[in-house]
Amino acid sequence: MNNDEIGKFAQGLRGTLVGRDDADYDEVRKLYNAMIDKRPLLIARCVDVADVIAAINFGRDSKLAIAIRGGGHNGPGFGSVEDGLVIDLSMMNGVRVDPANRTVRVGAGCVTGDVDHATHAFGLAIPFGIVSTTGVAGLTLSGGHGYLSRQYGLAIDNLIEADVVLADGTFVIANKTNSPDLLWGLRGGGGNFGVVTSFLFEAHPASTVYGGPIFWELKDAARIMRWYRDFQATAPDEFYVFLGLQTVPSGDPFPKDHWGKKICVLLISHNGTAADGEKAVNTIRAALPKPIIDFAGPIPYTALQGMFDGLYPKGLQWYWKGDFVKTLSDTAIEAHIEQAAKVPSEASCMHLYPIDGAVHRRAEDETAWNCRDATWSMVIAGVGSDPGQAPALKKWAKNYWEAVHPFDLGGAYPNFMMDDEGETRLKATYGGNYKRLGKLKKKYDPGNLFRVNQNIRPAA
Repeated sequence: MNNDEIGKFAQGLRGTLVGRDDADYDEVRKLYNAMIDKRPLLIARCVDVADVIAAINFGRDSKLAIAIRGGGHNGPGFGSVEDGLVIDLSMMNGVRVDPANRTVRVGAGCVTGDVDHATHAFGLAIPFGIVSTTGVAGLTLSGGHGYLSRQYGLAIDNLIEADVVLADGTFVIANKTNSPDLLWGLRGGGGNFGVVTSFLFEAHPASTVYGGPIFWELKDAARIMRWYRDFQATAPDEFYVFLGLQTVPSGDPFPKDHWGKKICVLLISHNGTAADGEKAVNTIRAALPKPIIDFAGPIPYTALQGMFDGLYPKGLQWYWKGDFVKTLSDTAIEAHIEQAAKVPSEASCMHLYPIDGAVHRRAEDETAWNCRDATWSMVIAGVGSDPGQAPALKKWAKNYWEAVHPFDLGGAYPNFMMDDEGETRLKATYGGNYKRLGKLKKKYDPGNLFRVNQNIRPAA
């Protein structure tokens, strides 16, 4: 590869090619997780499918490692690669809603807030995550769970079709009649099989929900967690509550006398009528001690989705650890509270996200995501603004995970896994679907071109 080859590649793009000598290089290469600092050789900012095809062909023929970036939100920084080529899809961010058929066509560069804004006008939503700056592509390809998952399933359970560019540069539309095996793999198998340039989702009714956070001091956490364990088993699908162990942020809109307190929080979303939502949440208020803060009430779904955006802006230091959790024993609860008390920063946290309800009503082999019997997806996140604190954030997250992992299942949500998890962990995550994924990888990417990810190797 030489400058003439790079120049020819750049001239053939509708988008722009950013290199290390360009003035905007450092800004363009930034990731959501500032703990990751990679210096790619080139960043191809694609604006259409033709650009993606050209970039894949150039990267493959030039023998460059290739990273695919949608929202750049990935924890271990798989949206970039040292000394390789980044195929940046962030400019491919169109959204088209078909309200009659309740479908939404989403460009691969969209973040979930882009989609929420477009669908909210029609009283619709897609089950995505809980931070509106998260990229749709990365979230979806690894499963995608959030406030609507108990009612409507995972993001992948609502994925109807995908436009995909394969490793050899060919274009495929994957749906239930055309390349259905590829669609199966995209439903949870990550970016292992090609570059998705657009998604077609089914959307569902969601407009104003009864939701928001309710905070208790950490001394009440054991009681709340035991109550939550029992509540989760009988909660109606439209009543979603995730539990967190964290710290009250020191800033508005939180009351100043509670800043910096360690807490147990229930973050609530009831997608029904306002009266039904208030009645349901009042059962929580009646069953538990008086909270120190109660922000739950009627709220637009889009506002709930963006509630954490200001607390977790781009550029913080992050270290994630995750697990799938089936049961929450008293001993496990004790371990959680002990570790949460050692939290190294205000932004660090542990969350338990429900993945039951509608998620359980799919067969384990119906999608690549096969953990259809877990109750929660857990994340432990060491988060801070000071790069010098990175070692402490990592240590806390790892120690916390080691203390609670013996009570959990073997695998985890791939988006909550860092790049040091290992193949054994990935096999535990996909269970009985792992061998099928390896065969699919051999069919669609036999040379493992798409390997900057939670990598599934081609079957032998």
